[in-house]
Amino acid sequence: MIRFLILFAVGYVVYRAVKSKMLPPAARSGPDTGQSTPQVDDVMVKDPFCEAYFAKRNGVHLHYRGEDLYFCSKRCRDGYLAAHGEEDQ
Repeated sequence: MIRFLILFAVGYVVYRAVKSKMLPPAARSGPDTGQSTPQVDDVMVKDPFCEAYFAKRNGVHLHYRGEDLYFCSKRCRDGYLAAHGEEDQ
């Protein structure tokens, strides 16, 4: 029984070594390949008025009472300001 377990462990180690050598370089990951991790293209934010999620770079920015707010559209920005008793800025 012990012989079988040792044989199985050695076979598994050999299998993993051969498998890792046969993978194309693009499929490998880690510091030894020289590839960096992919960068995040953009951040998703939530509209404080309609509560829709959208890419931050596509949003309408508003600096309101010391906060940076992002809206999915000018319509939502204006609705937010109207709901809080403010005029367009």
